[in-house]
Amino acid sequence: MNVAYMTRLFSPAFIIVSILATISLIGATIAASQPKHGIAMYGQTTLPEGFTNLPYSNPDAPKGGKMVLGEAGGFDALNPYILKGRAPWGVRLHVVESLMGRNWDEPFGLYGLLAESIEVGPNREWVTFTLRKEAKFSDGSPVTIKDVLWSFETLAAHGHPRYANAWKKINTAEQTGPRRVKITFNTIDRELPLILGLRPILRKADWGGRDFKDSSLDVITGSGPYIIGNFEPNRFISFIRNPDYWGENLAFNKGRHNLDEIRYEYFSDNDVVFQAFKAGEISLYREGNAGKWATHYSFPRALNGAVTKSGIPHQRPSGIRGFVMNTRRSQFADIRVRDALIHAFNYEFINQTINGQPQPRIISYYSNSVLGMGAGPATGKVRAVLEPYAADLPKEVMDGYSLPVSDGSQRNRRNLRRAKKLLEQAGWTIQDGVLKDASGAPFALEVLLKAGSTSNEAIINIYKDALKRLGISVKISVVDAAQYTERNNNYDFDMTYYRRALSLSPGNEQKLYWGSEGVNKPGTRNYMGMDVPAAEAVIDQMLRATDQADYVSAVKALDRILTAGRYVIPLWYSVESRLAHTSELRFPETLPMYGDWTGFVPDVWWLEPK
Repeated sequence: MNVAYMTRLFSPAFIIVSILATISLIGATIAASQPKHGIAMYGQTTLPEGFTNLPYSNPDAPKGGKMVLGEAGGFDALNPYILKGRAPWGVRLHVVESLMGRNWDEPFGLYGLLAESIEVGPNREWVTFTLRKEAKFSDGSPVTIKDVLWSFETLAAHGHPRYANAWKKINTAEQTGPRRVKITFNTIDRELPLILGLRPILRKADWGGRDFKDSSLDVITGSGPYIIGNFEPNRFISFIRNPDYWGENLAFNKGRHNLDEIRYEYFSDNDVVFQAFKAGEISLYREGNAGKWATHYSFPRALNGAVTKSGIPHQRPSGIRGFVMNTRRSQFADIRVRDALIHAFNYEFINQTINGQPQPRIISYYSNSVLGMGAGPATGKVRAVLEPYAADLPKEVMDGYSLPVSDGSQRNRRNLRRAKKLLEQAGWTIQDGVLKDASGAPFALEVLLKAGSTSNEAIINIYKDALKRLGISVKISVVDAAQYTERNNNYDFDMTYYRRALSLSPGNEQKLYWGSEGVNKPGTRNYMGMDVPAAEAVIDQMLRATDQADYVSAVKALDRILTAGRYVIPLWYSVESRLAHTSELRFPETLPMYGDWTGFVPDVWWLEPK
């Protein structure tokens, strides 16, 4: 089989039309309350009632076969919904279901899964879900409203911190019929019905006599298409397709869950994962390095057609990926210090050295999308959103901010000179060859990395040399996955690798990422320790928005606050995912708007043996 490289690209105009068409009815008056087959964050769902399958699935895909995926790291628990332990992502993806399922070919549209319908109040002040009478767990027991309510309440009280925020906005949650549950809200937040629709629904009986918040290897009974098969902590876990899966014939599931077995093999680091792929031990490998994609795929299995390279384009925002500075540490509380460290990072040289083929840089959290802040001063509605808070924000939020650019040489002299001046302004000067503050304390920086992240280690080693010229002492701490997770959860780092994938429909999760509660509360995603009232106020405006322009303006305003705050030294992004896979594995020609994202691998893939 010849190597095929999928290159379906989308023009910026197409992207803008696709996104804005979906939310074009934001300001429309909501019709009288009635049960619906789906719900969109704004406007109407893309798929009509009676749709036959998701647009990026193949309803004629054959069933059978096995896919083996490689993971760097390990696991020591099977409950992915609590802070303790490290559980395989596959439990959430394959075993447990939610009331609604997401269509990844629209910004934020949900359709009935465990629930046959959803009903909301005129202003989304309440939501009612009606369970399907055929919905059942893998042991044959029915999914009940008691399971739903117990799941909501338990996740909020004892689950990961991400589940607690939405529950604070619940006034009442009650059963209103044999298969109906109604939740009434105490605040205006248009996203809440969708958030609850995506909450995992767990079997209450699984936790009889044991504490939900305690980490364990007890198997979870889900209602999803797969059950947990054999597993060995830190080595492998297998998910077996349930032949009696209750939802097999739902339109939402047609062409999905085609593989009989999905197995995850765990390795010490990503380099070992790649070697396992080359040897044929795993079925698919995501290549994050553009240079390697061009030069490292001439091994025998790639040359003889056993391996295919596929590029999967997407229309997602760039998100943020780079090295985050912890403002809980006194030296990073000063924006001039953070600005100096960004100037000292020689992006152009590092990009060329690491990637071989230079990649576009992340210039803001929502760059590469219509939600990105844009260049130059804030104008129009974006400026109006920000003006009440302008006095308390960096001036670049209003005036415009752009990252420093070097000449690409190794020395980066101009930006290092600027970094030195910024440090001096912040009270840091060279004393006996060491950067010190007024009290004589040296500037010492620890960078926390996870074992096996060889690319990040290479980046930081180049960066370390630049910081040394400024008199900054750098310690690189490479720790195992368990310690890395524990330290990040407790914000025990000066600087660490940071990645937040951001969607086309940002909402409540933004407070988990950037909200002040995360300054001291463990386990949130606020790694930088942001405490910016303006950011939270803008997020509130996003959640209350009923007009398309107001919503987009609020996101753009938030993007300005985050980017000009200089919390992260951003790296690069890619306009496509690079997937190398065994040639027997296939996926539909029609790709989702989100590309290689949740719901793509392995959900809509199938095996077609020679």
